Amino acid sequence: MDMFGDPAIWLPFVFASLMGLSILIYVILDGYDLGVGVLFPFATDDEKDKMIASIGPFWDANETWLVLAVGLLLVAFPAAHGTILTSLYLPVAVLMIGLIMRGVAFEFRAKAPAAYKRLWNNVFFTGSLMSALSQGFMLGMYVMGLDYTLGHFAFAVLTAVFLTVGYSFIGATWVIHKADEHLQRKAIDWAKGGIWGLMLGIGAISLATPFVSARIFGKWFEFPYLLWLAPLPILSGLIVIWLWRMLQQMPFENDRRSWLPFVAASSLWTLAFGGMAYSFYPYVVPEKLTIYDAASAPESLFIILIGTCVVLPTIIGYTFLAYYIFRGKATELRYD
Repeated sequence: MDMFGDPAIWLPFVFASLMGLSILIYVILDGYDLGVGVLFPFATDDEKDKMIASIGPFWDANETWLVLAVGLLLVAFPAAHGTILTSLYLPVAVLMIGLIMRGVAFEFRAKAPAAYKRLWNNVFFTGSLMSALSQGFMLGMYVMGLDYTLGHFAFAVLTAVFLTVGYSFIGATWVIHKADEHLQRKAIDWAKGGIWGLMLGIGAISLATPFVSARIFGKWFEFPYLLWLAPLPILSGLIVIWLWRMLQQMPFENDRRSWLPFVAASSLWTLAFGGMAYSFYPYVVPEKLTIYDAASAPESLFIILIGTCVVLPTIIGYTFLAYYIFRGKATELRYD
């Protein structure tokens, strides 16, 4: 069957790609600002103000990508939306509560009397931790096929911890870029510790995923797929070595190229996500429901695609504009 001639084939593929892209962008962008919140206990009060200022112009725009991804899942793959969110109802609820706590604390800590600032700092940290852990738990359960067994639950808990450490790592690389002097040096130390948690998380998921099914195992280890996919782990290893050497040499003279650790960390996340996407395609619910089985009618998808062609460039444009306007080092975040 001609993939590009049959709308029932190419439209689900297009929407799966758009949904995957939205999730990847969300994980990188909101991942770093969740990571900044997770790092709060290791910072002084003045450093917390600078860390908040580093994400102030971006955090709400970053969460737009999560809304887009869930929206695409709902309208393009309604059967999968029901299956996934039903299985993950509790961690999704925890995620929503955590994001609400972050949003409220973000606004209130800047306006509340000084005596209550520590309270709102703690709420911001707690909300960030809840959001990161719940996302990691959902990732672990998704990889295991959304089946609740003791082993799968333990793996999901392990993934929750590793993803949280991974978020703290990419958050540290963001602070390296946006901060200077003592806070920047402290963020470099945070990144040196966090990189090992990120690698353990990527390694655990990479090792577990092929054993979810014989199909995925074959896609990774049978010839010639083994040769085609060899660049993924090789590139990941080279990026880790590059990152570690770079962190050992930082801060660079005149703070040049302070953005490089964040770019390298984002590249690691992209390679890991690409490996997962390859493993599970064409399934949107692992080993249970393909994107073609779960997709809405082609007529509906075509209409939705028209709307997406308007909404997606708007979100991309707004995101680029925000990052362009607020480029450079973070400045004091004020509301007056």
